[in-house]
Amino acid sequence: MLMTFISFLAFTAFVAIYATYQLRNQKLDSKDGYFLGGRSLTGIVIAGSMLLTNISTEHLIGMNGSSYKNGSVIIAWEVTSAIALVLAAFFFIPKYLRMGLTTIPEFLEKRFDGFMRTAVAFLLIISFVVTLLPIVLYTGAINIESIFNISEMLHTTKENGVWITVITVGIIGAVYAIFGGLKMVAHTDTINGYGLLIGGLAIPTIALWKIGDGNVIDGLSVVFNHAPEKFNVVSDEPSVGQGSRDSILPFSVLFTGLMINQLYFWTMHQSIIQRALGAKNLIEAQKGLLFTGVLKLLIPLVVLLPGIIGFYYFGDQFYGDQDLIYPMLVKKVLPAWMTGFFVAVIMGAVLSTFNSALNSAATIFSLGIYKRFINKTSSDKTLVKMGKITSAVLAVSAIIVAPFVADAPDGLYQLLQQLNGIFFIPIASVIIAGFFFPKVSAKGAKAGLLFGLLFYIVMNFVIKIDMHFVHIWGIEFVLNMIVMHIVSSITKDGKAFKIEDVKAVDTTPWKFARPLGAALIIITIGIYIILGNV
Repeated sequence: MLMTFISFLAFTAFVAIYATYQLRNQKLDSKDGYFLGGRSLTGIVIAGSMLLTNISTEHLIGMNGSSYKNGSVIIAWEVTSAIALVLAAFFFIPKYLRMGLTTIPEFLEKRFDGFMRTAVAFLLIISFVVTLLPIVLYTGAINIESIFNISEMLHTTKENGVWITVITVGIIGAVYAIFGGLKMVAHTDTINGYGLLIGGLAIPTIALWKIGDGNVIDGLSVVFNHAPEKFNVVSDEPSVGQGSRDSILPFSVLFTGLMINQLYFWTMHQSIIQRALGAKNLIEAQKGLLFTGVLKLLIPLVVLLPGIIGFYYFGDQFYGDQDLIYPMLVKKVLPAWMTGFFVAVIMGAVLSTFNSALNSAATIFSLGIYKRFINKTSSDKTLVKMGKITSAVLAVSAIIVAPFVADAPDGLYQLLQQLNGIFFIPIASVIIAGFFFPKVSAKGAKAGLLFGLLFYIVMNFVIKIDMHFVHIWGIEFVLNMIVMHIVSSITKDGKAFKIEDVKAVDTTPWKFARPLGAALIIITIGIYIILGNV
């Protein structure tokens, strides 16, 4: 245990010192400096930060728990991200950078009106508080409690140990976001992101090495032959009718709501795309997005394979509590000195997603709500101060909400995706309409946003229609478009929209973007061809 703590403290201290050193000459009292890292982020930093903002303990705990019980069908959440990131690099980020955007709701004001910007800003902040932040805190606490046995050290119950950890991690994450801004978040993310990739790959590698008596390939063969069905990435679960609500991820949903969700998350979600908005130029933004695509194709080795190895070790004994399987595997295969390093990386993953969401919410509130409605003449220093206050309030709120996600019947990752659907698809609908359908008016967009929110909540949580929730996303998206066009045809506003280049950064594209983008798409399709009939 002593070696575990020493390695934990050593890596944590290194990350903190490195990030502080990188910020030594930074001006964090300006709007761009605090919220966008001074528009100076490079491709490597963007990719590392994007990866760790996305991959946190809800993936390590939730997805490995799901693969342990249900196999590899949930790989779609990861590998189809590469396609969305290609679209982000070629279509969305060039337009965002030309407009000089700080937040995605800014685009909605330019395209529609101020009300749309404010409405979406409120929805994004609510989504952070009631979905992402509490689940990240809770899953991180499970992992840290399970490995360090916090409850035993403090001579208290396991439940109390988890909540003490939730509060501690929440406070530390808030401090990162409040005092360092986006650039602190991005630099700590970079180190922790690549640490997560190394440590995350080490767990299945060491496990397979042990299973194969010193040969990783033999170990993989043993695990595969033990349960080959766990490696199949194409699910034949029902997506419509009886049993569809309990399905994990039927293959057909990849062609309906899943890609809409992926497109939103990687091209429009503030906490993700904010890293690319802070790029020093388009070349670095495209590098960051496409490098993230490469990393996302490797991530199944970190968030799926350990769960399947867990089935080899533990059988079905944890089927009733699948979210414990990853911490159990870590304790089983990692030596003490490396366990501390990996817990530090996990802590970094929790802090990254947590403080990234806080920073994004603070950006949205300060620039999209406070400056517009409360203090229109506020200086940059005042906006930064409000951002810090917002981060503190949201951190406390997330800590309070965290207990309510403890008993998710289908696992925490599945719960997160179902809750995300409340917000993601309606917002994606109006943003996509804003880019591709010039005839959609502001009133049409408002009608689509409201209809989408109500439709999903009623269909999935009230009526509980016999259909997989991702299919409901797809139907909702189509109906949103129809509603927006009908209302727009009745309420034409005659407002013309044209993207203007404000020259915020250089928008010359990266010369290697096309071949790398094509390779990502080919590899994604290849994964389904190779593993689709296991």
